[in-house]
Amino acid sequence: MAATELQPSAHVDTFPRDHLPPARHWPALLHRSDALPAYPPRLNCGSELLDATVARLGPDRPAVHDDTGCRWTYGQLAAHVDRIAHTLTGDLGVVPGNRVLLRGPTTPWLAACWLAVMKAGAVAVTVLAAQRPHELATICELARIRHALCDARSLEGLGGLGGLDGLDALARAPEPLRITPYGGDTPGDLLRLAADKPSSYAAVDTSADDVALIAFTSGTTGRPKGCMHFHRDVLAIADTFSAHVLRPRPDDVFAGSPPLGFTFGLGGLVVFPLRAGAATLLTDWRGPERLLADIRRHRVSVLFTAPTAYRSMLETLEQQQQQQQQQQQQQQQQQQQPGPHDVSSLRRCVSAGEHLPAALWHAWRQATGLRVINGIGATEMLHIFISAADDAIRPGTTGLPVPGYEARVTGPDGRTLPDGEPGLLAVRGPTGCRYLADERQREYVRDGWNLTGDTYVREPGGHFRYVARADDMIISAGYNIAGPEVEEALLRHPDVLEAAVVGRPDERRGQIVVAHVVLRAGAPRTAETAAALREFTKKEIVPYKCPREIEFPESLPRTPTGKLQRFRLRHGALQFPRD
Repeated sequence: MAATELQPSAHVDTFPRDHLPPARHWPALLHRSDALPAYPPRLNCGSELLDATVARLGPDRPAVHDDTGCRWTYGQLAAHVDRIAHTLTGDLGVVPGNRVLLRGPTTPWLAACWLAVMKAGAVAVTVLAAQRPHELATICELARIRHALCDARSLEGLGGLGGLDGLDALARAPEPLRITPYGGDTPGDLLRLAADKPSSYAAVDTSADDVALIAFTSGTTGRPKGCMHFHRDVLAIADTFSAHVLRPRPDDVFAGSPPLGFTFGLGGLVVFPLRAGAATLLTDWRGPERLLADIRRHRVSVLFTAPTAYRSMLETLEQQQQQQQQQQQQQQQQQQQPGPHDVSSLRRCVSAGEHLPAALWHAWRQATGLRVINGIGATEMLHIFISAADDAIRPGTTGLPVPGYEARVTGPDGRTLPDGEPGLLAVRGPTGCRYLADERQREYVRDGWNLTGDTYVREPGGHFRYVARADDMIISAGYNIAGPEVEEALLRHPDVLEAAVVGRPDERRGQIVVAHVVLRAGAPRTAETAAALREFTKKEIVPYKCPREIEFPESLPRTPTGKLQRFRLRHGALQFPRD
């Protein structure tokens, strides 16, 4: 669909549509598919996710709750959302098309604010509570943000309080920023302002292709990119991956570690459960022990997190099983009771954010009986586009194109490569990359396909297997070496808890393979251990792929969603001798 074919916009502030990429640089968008319903020209995703679900299933179903005792039904959530929407458009002067910054920990109120922004026809820009002032200043500058709703606990770095214009951290923003806190019980607090507003709000009659949100990439390799997604896109990710692969039920309880500032969390913890009429637990990631406790306490059935969290939880579960075995040996006559970490309520586990090693998949299956649904998504695509569930899962592979999407592996010339040959992953479907006024659009979208920057292999059966990030492929002495393959080999050693492999410049070889290994407690961080690990990997993979240097950090650098930051490992200090 070309930009000239867009439906008339409901936006009074036309900045979002004015700054879409030129039509010739858009990806091909696949809307006519058996996997998708036919969306009407006028569509508001906030109303569809909330009002339509209430109309279909009733207002009394559990909707959202947290770990402090907050429990809202769908009817209560709708009332809160609509009161906030009245406050946005009445007290705060938000008009359709305005960008609204949302900042705070993962809570029911943050989700309510996001839904209210949708119903008001504005554009949500959800950021992490931990993002620094200079990062927020860049986002506000790029998106021309005038309004911010901020959890009262996350005001640090913003300066000022609700109703005060301007802040030193965002002094270079072209428009004064009005910050309205929520949850702090001050006179200008959003929730105080909303308390006496009507509990029903007629959603703005947005076009299905009006911009609903701008999600910013992390910007670890340069200036962050704003990815613009439409109201229909928000529903499309629920009607493809969630409906056809995840297959949620109205009685499900969702939970997970990713914050709502990442589209992985927004989809998995807000969009998917509301589209299905299910409940969602909204809390911040506080480590594996807390997540396991939440699973037991709230009877979580659908879990969204990253491989590193599964690995951490698995270690906790293994420790519990060892303790139970010891207790059972000591008390043979006593009936064994469930341990503090009971995961029997789980029926769906989703992993994304980084590669899921086959060894970890099998270990989780052995410990819990559950098959992890692996997937790859991208901020540019909004959510997961390759995945598999149940009998379609092939451990070690990412999966198959999600119904509604197409994928292929291409060479440098853009032509499709034969099965078994590594190349760039190209994908297209009902969602796609539309950067906010960014020349890098032409790098990500070529010939109508989205190029994700990942190297993949399509296997003869149609499954797609991850090789490496294209810019992380190690070329040593003329050999192409994929870091994840070396990592999987190292992870098969009983002393290795985590592993990350990168290339380091070398005069003789171009690059050498360097492994950063986190050892299990008690394993010595010595040159002898490094030598033993090198010998072990030589028995697992061909010798030229084995690490020539091994370092033993205490932990690996990761993003708030658990994604490994390999760029921070390319200049390590601790090294051991080469072979």
